[in-house]
Amino acid sequence: MMEPSSHEKPRHPEPLGEAVRKRQARRALWQLEGERSIGQNLRMIGALGWTIVTPTLVGIFAGQWLDLRFGSGIFWTLGLLVAGLTLGCVLAWNWMFRE
Repeated sequence: MMEPSSHEKPRHPEPLGEAVRKRQARRALWQLEGERSIGQNLRMIGALGWTIVTPTLVGIFAGQWLDLRFGSGIFWTLGLLVAGLTLGCVLAWNWMFRE
């Protein structure tokens, strides 16, 4: 079995010390504020859902309009549906990591 060389970068994106500091800060905040209420959790889930659904629906409606305008079948609808869904998922992913 090959030994990893000492000059390779670690596989983790952040150093251990930084990860420990972030975890301690999150734990201190949790101890200060306590658990989130059911209402706050539902609000977060709803906002997350709309973050994904809104760009997807905009993509569908814009695609249908373009398809009707250019007579291209479902070409634009499918393309913009995928683009909207991708954008919504990326926005939701980024939002979750900020929380």
